[in-house]
Amino acid sequence: MSEQQRYREAGVDIAAAEAGLEKIIATITGTWPKPGEFGAPALGIGYFANVIDIGGGTGLAICTDGVGTKSVIADMLNKYDTIGIDCVAMNVNDLICVGARPLSMVDYIAVGRADATMLGAIAAGLAEGARQAGISISGGEIAQLRDVVTGFDLVGMAVGLVPLDRILLGRDLEPGDQVIGIAASGIHANGLSLARRALFEYAGFGIGHVFPELGVPLGEELLRPTLIYVPEALEILGAVPGVKALVNITGDGFLNLPRVAAPVGFVLDNLPRPPAIFELIRRYGEIGEPEMYEVFNMGVGFCVLAAPRDCARILEILARRGRTAQVIGRVVADETKSVRLPQLGLIGAGKHFHHG
Repeated sequence: MSEQQRYREAGVDIAAAEAGLEKIIATITGTWPKPGEFGAPALGIGYFANVIDIGGGTGLAICTDGVGTKSVIADMLNKYDTIGIDCVAMNVNDLICVGARPLSMVDYIAVGRADATMLGAIAAGLAEGARQAGISISGGEIAQLRDVVTGFDLVGMAVGLVPLDRILLGRDLEPGDQVIGIAASGIHANGLSLARRALFEYAGFGIGHVFPELGVPLGEELLRPTLIYVPEALEILGAVPGVKALVNITGDGFLNLPRVAAPVGFVLDNLPRPPAIFELIRRYGEIGEPEMYEVFNMGVGFCVLAAPRDCARILEILARRGRTAQVIGRVVADETKSVRLPQLGLIGAGKHFHHG
């Protein structure tokens, strides 16, 4: 089996999704007001969030995301009090990438059968995520879809504010700028379909299996909540005016870096050792390193890009807030916008890494 087939076999066909997205974009952009008009999107489709012109030089940042098949792990453990944190994190961590201060979020919970205890636990997680992010949960919807949903699905839509002239896109990045990587808590909420296929279906491990490398039951490790990076990101934006880009490392892993506006590439030659969960997924799923780095965060959940002179201040703020972080690489001149991982001999462009 080729290195890019495992994820598709697990039920996630990235190529098909991209083809479908192109058709969606071609249709929905026809609804956009002209640039400069009230309600006009300030960005194209494809960044972490978009920003809507609401007048007076103010932009309303908006995004949506969900927890994916991490909900299956919650069902397997019958534990629902942290999955809401993931839902908040997946949204607010995207909002701050455009320089916005997150304000509020609404949620959508689709269930096969309403269960008051489960819904209450999900709400507790949403509230905790909102507390960590400094936002409100201002509404939501519960849909009972027995004929469609067997477990549950959890999705959010978040908004924030950013001055239109301060939208952060990485336009000013230049060769020599540094990439600071902030540690993830684990798998976060991307790649769970592939992880479940590797560990439960292929290898036959149970949700309660304890690997010595993990020290906790497998299900507990996979359900570990996604980190919310909002407080430290906002402090960094306020204290270090020279920050050039913020990048959320979610699906596509380090291939999120080329989403910045500048025509530059990246050399990540000081990556930390990935947490043990990723090696277990790779080993038991027989997954090649290229696909691992396409699907998972590999231990780095968020990146701050800045000039070398600003890195010490950024790292000091992150350390004071209890985050593990280090300079993992640098920006290079490269109009192809490739991501190179010399430690692994990988080169990435678009949606894929390859050995080179």
